[in-house]
Amino acid sequence: MTATARRPGGRAARIRAQVLTAARALLVERGYDALTVDTVAERSGVHRATVYRRWRDVGGLLADVLASALDDDWRPRDTGTLAGDLTALNEEVRAALVEDPPLTMALIAASFRSAPAATALGRFWEDRYARCGVVVDRAVARGEVPAGTDARRLLIAATAPVYHRLVLLRQPDDPGLPGDAARATALAAAAGAFDGPAPAAAERPVGER
Repeated sequence: MTATARRPGGRAARIRAQVLTAARALLVERGYDALTVDTVAERSGVHRATVYRRWRDVGGLLADVLASALDDDWRPRDTGTLAGDLTALNEEVRAALVEDPPLTMALIAASFRSAPAATALGRFWEDRYARCGVVVDRAVARGEVPAGTDARRLLIAATAPVYHRLVLLRQPDDPGLPGDAARATALAAAAGAFDGPAPAAAERPVGER
């Protein structure tokens, strides 16, 4: 569910690209605590007054880094089967989480420290889940899963094991996990496990009453 942003032409776009490229690099190199508007301005070669005027603070910079990822034409692959589509999706997730430099991991970590980044990351997830809904639509059309299968629930079930292992548990990479999780989810979906939306109570975070 990752992609590279397109950068339209024009001076403002060039300045944005320079600043966001610097912000990404410094976040990975130094971490959130050492990231400042001044260091981003210095690395990017853009006058600090311009950076402050447009982005104001680190939160604004990180929010725009995440927003820039929405300016693309990424779509999930069509492999011809639900299990294949989910495997391809999980492979992209895995690649983003183990990439070097670890930008995706750094942005996820920063979202716990910055409210603007957290809000922007939420918008990014919403966008990606919306684009990935076609994976379930195709599966319904092929007769692989029942009509009325809830795309959000299915997609979360398919991708969660990859995020859980690499982000929460910080365990070593398992190249076989994307396919294993995809096939298990496809089997569950075919049996009707995701037929209809989840009850409201199931949407609450763990531990919430």
